[in-house]
Amino acid sequence: MECPACGSPVTMEVGPDQPLSASVADALLAADEDEQIIVARNCWACGWTEERSVVIDSIETTEGDADAVERAALLDDITREATAIDSLATLEDALAEIRRLEPTTSDSADDLDGD
Repeated sequence: MECPACGSPVTMEVGPDQPLSASVADALLAADEDEQIIVARNCWACGWTEERSVVIDSIETTEGDADAVERAALLDDITREATAIDSLATLEDALAEIRRLEPTTSDSADDLDGD
């Protein structure tokens, strides 16, 4: 951002208890309910300053879908195992077995790899 008074670049600092390198988004996500975050913008050329205060009124979270969480964990396990396989033939066999087990996905997988 440029300073509205002189056009020089301004710095942005998040406080009061954040490191100088903290972004506004990181500070907001790390904040607790009822915590105040002050965002200061400063022009070191002309002395222009602006402070904005944000108070976290409430934090709402929603539990994830249990099936989606389990699916993501299984995909991570499969990816980790496949990444550890050095043999091209073994990887090809594994892919063939996956396609055999779930024939409806093989057509879309072919589209992805250009077969």
